[in-house]
Amino acid sequence: MLTLQEAKDKRSKKINKIENIKEPIEANSAIKRLEAISKTDLDNISKDDLAFFLKCFGYFIKDGDFMLRVRIPGGKLSATQAKKIGEVAKNYGNDYIDLTTRMQVELRYIKVEDLATVVKELDSVGVTTYQTGIDNLRNIVTDPLDAVALDSIIHTQPILDEMQDIFLKKEEYIGTLPRKFNTAILGSMSNSCNIYGHDCSFILAQNSGVWGFNLYLGGKVAKQAVCANCFVTANEVPILFRAIVDTFKEYGYRDNRNKNRLHYLLQDVGIENFMDEVYSRCDLVPKGAGVTMVQSRAINYNTNRVLTKDGNFAFKLIVPSGIFSGSDMIEASNLSLECGSGELRVSYDQNLWILGVSDCNDFLKKPLYNKYSAYNNIYFSDMIACAGRQTCNFGVIKNKPDAIEMSHYLNEEVPLENGVVRINWSACPKGCGVHGIGDIGLEGCKAKDRDGNRVDGVHIFIGGKITHKAKEARVLQKSVPLSEARVHIKYLLKVYAEYKEFNESFEEFESRYFSNFTLGALSFFTKVNFVLEEAGLSEFKLDKEPKTFNYEELEVFNFGLQLFKQLTAEKRFEGVNGLEIIEKRPRKLKEGEVSKLNSKVPLNLSKAIEIMTHENRNKRAKVFTEILTILNDV
Repeated sequence: MLTLQEAKDKRSKKINKIENIKEPIEANSAIKRLEAISKTDLDNISKDDLAFFLKCFGYFIKDGDFMLRVRIPGGKLSATQAKKIGEVAKNYGNDYIDLTTRMQVELRYIKVEDLATVVKELDSVGVTTYQTGIDNLRNIVTDPLDAVALDSIIHTQPILDEMQDIFLKKEEYIGTLPRKFNTAILGSMSNSCNIYGHDCSFILAQNSGVWGFNLYLGGKVAKQAVCANCFVTANEVPILFRAIVDTFKEYGYRDNRNKNRLHYLLQDVGIENFMDEVYSRCDLVPKGAGVTMVQSRAINYNTNRVLTKDGNFAFKLIVPSGIFSGSDMIEASNLSLECGSGELRVSYDQNLWILGVSDCNDFLKKPLYNKYSAYNNIYFSDMIACAGRQTCNFGVIKNKPDAIEMSHYLNEEVPLENGVVRINWSACPKGCGVHGIGDIGLEGCKAKDRDGNRVDGVHIFIGGKITHKAKEARVLQKSVPLSEARVHIKYLLKVYAEYKEFNESFEEFESRYFSNFTLGALSFFTKVNFVLEEAGLSEFKLDKEPKTFNYEELEVFNFGLQLFKQLTAEKRFEGVNGLEIIEKRPRKLKEGEVSKLNSKVPLNLSKAIEIMTHENRNKRAKVFTEILTILNDV
């Protein structure tokens, strides 16, 4: 307690603006206040209400309308709830719905005068928008096939509901936390909810033959949760959860909002000291972590149809970028009653599952299925994209349309029948599209095209992991125009398509193959292929069996030799051994000689190859950053 108090005191000299306007919110009286706001002119809503009160209910203003976040615990919807959400979107929100990575839906274009009506309509079917924004406990996520998937060991929905009952519509928890708090619980072996990316995660584990959960804490964008060396059984989860939340509520920082998440408190006080305080608030006997049971592949690997425990099937409607509609949600509700069990699940990857389907042939003939079956390919199935600038104040690029356009392009250029590629898009550094854990991640930015104009662009990341253990991706290229970015990604995927083993996921392939190259080598590989494609020249290929094994100086030299031979049909040197030239008098290159030997080669590419293969090793480029600087001027 002393350590936590000292850390809090050190950070409590200046409280942020949101803390200064916070006020107690009694759940039952909030609707009256919403009704009053609905009757006022938009310009008369106070700044404090827009900054705090309305956001506590997931109401965010954008261009004169409101976006509403609808809480869907575990992504689980009944047909009745799904139908009501669809009707609300159709009647009040331009028939538009976004499916989100917190297994929720977002309703957009809601007029201020309709706010209270929308709340009442949703409440009539047991659905709420409470505590989905600002400093609250956000929607708790789990496996979308919880309890029905063959790899689902512990049914988590009852536990999740008990956890939610602790805080939902409780005055002491509405807007009272130092910062938002994301929670997940996974009782399956498949990591189908980005389980390591939350402030608080309970992950399926086994300890001395007992099934339960290991606790992981401190996840957020660009940071994965770490093991708290704590194992709990199913009935102990809510007890521990309340103690964790109350500890964060009391000792979490309330100054710099950019550094007030649980991660920063743990960073300062240490996870052991934090857990000591947590244990002091509950009657649980500490037990060390068991064996985390998350496996390498999701049970729905490479398919949108899954056999479930009851002998029926669950079907996934692949919804590109999560862009859905009220009309289709109503149709999905009807379809779930007609062909399934009347239950739907929103998934972390922004898709929609329909459960309990017994007659697959009949289901496959339905218009709604056929409408979305056009997206049944690898590039859409696991693609994630956050809102983008059209509907989010922080968005730098359009994002959702960009993601859809690129997925179509990649499917045409590099069609794949098997495998998994997770391409995640975030429209800004906030990372709502969880680009940091994508096989290929894209973060929106502004870039310059070849004429020096500012255009929509992305930073490209590679190598994110979400299976046995999560790992953040690395930056491959920075500030690349979107028109160029798709070419970079195409060539990564062409290597994957050519050299992968049957059904090998990109994540597995990256670990087995791409990890043999330095990041600089991969960056050069995609950049030089963009240059070659623009010049109408044949692509540069990586060897099936890597030869340089993360030795960058050797990679630079080796790639230069290969390019020289490919572009000129001549050998640069008669003999080479590693980095050394086996020739007493190597031929010296004149400036631009590669371009003279092949007129299609841009002059700067010629210059790059000459520096990469210089006959004097001391004058030869040793890292790819030297070469990429030259290529960026092509």
